[in-house]
Amino acid sequence: MAHLIKRRYAAAVAAVAALTLLAACGGADDSASKGTKEITFWTPQTTPERVAAQEKVAARFTEKTGIGVKVVPLAEADQRQSLVTGAASGDVPDVMLHGATTTAAWRSQGLLDTEAAQEVVDDLGAGTFNKNAVTAFSLDGEVGAVPSDGWVHLLVFRKDLFQAAGVKVPTNLAELAQAATAMKATGVTGIALGTQAGTASGTEGVYSIFQSAGCELVKDGAVTIDSAECTRAAELFKVLRDSSVQGDFDVTSARAAYLAGKAAMLLFSTHILDELAGLDKANPVTCPQCKTDPAFLAKNSGFITVLDRNHPAQYGATLGYGIPRGAHTAEAKMYIKYMLEEGYADTLASATEGRIPLRNGTTADPNAYLDAWSKLGIGPERKGSVAELYGPEMVTSIRDGVNAVRLWGMGTKDSPLSGAVTSEGVLAQFLERLYGGESPAQVTKAMAEQVKKVQADL
Repeated sequence: MAHLIKRRYAAAVAAVAALTLLAACGGADDSASKGTKEITFWTPQTTPERVAAQEKVAARFTEKTGIGVKVVPLAEADQRQSLVTGAASGDVPDVMLHGATTTAAWRSQGLLDTEAAQEVVDDLGAGTFNKNAVTAFSLDGEVGAVPSDGWVHLLVFRKDLFQAAGVKVPTNLAELAQAATAMKATGVTGIALGTQAGTASGTEGVYSIFQSAGCELVKDGAVTIDSAECTRAAELFKVLRDSSVQGDFDVTSARAAYLAGKAAMLLFSTHILDELAGLDKANPVTCPQCKTDPAFLAKNSGFITVLDRNHPAQYGATLGYGIPRGAHTAEAKMYIKYMLEEGYADTLASATEGRIPLRNGTTADPNAYLDAWSKLGIGPERKGSVAELYGPEMVTSIRDGVNAVRLWGMGTKDSPLSGAVTSEGVLAQFLERLYGGESPAQVTKAMAEQVKKVQADL
């Protein structure tokens, strides 16, 4: 109930903010037409190393245009509240990097300049962007933000352990559950993934598995999380969770289990690539074989980027550049174009393994930026590229995975509901009931009832 009360308040503030912006719209346009000497950019890439890398790109933009850029590290959850508060007072940033679900919420509240974003996409060429990414940011054929980069969930598996156990590499969710159970019988965790109830990692785990089962949260306004496909997904999710010999996992513990050689499979984002190769001192490989060969896990790991190619629906993150109403629009558009052209490769290099380009190339060279990304160093020290460490076929595989990213409700009028359910972590709150013995059908029915409450409150 507390979640719902908070959201009612936020929605009310946003409505007031939208009205305030409409009244102030003329002033903002006049200011932009006269030009500004500095713009403000909010980024969710907040670690010191990533901020420094983004500031270097921004400095080159300043050298070229004379327009200064204030880079403000701000987590996406903080961006949501800050934009609503700032909009009410007329103090908004000029460019924001944020996810598709946040875009849907801001768009429904009238906080984004969608026309400006569409103009940037049109100028750069809509066909140069990942089609699913454009859809994720769109509604009724118009984008709300300009696609930039993202990551996709990888299914990482131990090739050596699978071979020794005679277990087949899975090609769908049912086979994944069978493989996890079989590998547990050998004495290791079958699969490490986010299973902790009520957490962000639990939310990601549910979304990734449920989507791979062909489950839909909502269709044309009708809540469908209690469908047969979703109930089956809940059943298999419990099987995967029960394949653990170490209890429930969050992001940190799931990664640690695989890096220690204690899990046969791992469901994780592409951020794992540098850690598997022993390139991240903060998250070192600790498996017994890794003492003599730090690259042991990288050599002995296989990767699945699209679990079920019959209905590809991978979970991942899709980030884009938004322009709020009241921003210095002309300068904001200039900055976004720079970040997606001259400054694109260096921007992606701020966190290569987790910032896969959603603009693959240019009209003249359709794969220019994907090719450039494949050669960028990964990890904190930017050592070795994905192509060098894992082979060129891995680059193609990751591209296929990113192309298969599809989030519930994206590109439809259901996106605000999907965004609200995601931000509130609604579905993961029911995991304990699933673990405690309630039937999958009972659990998905309860999920549906709660989603309908969220829907009624929008």
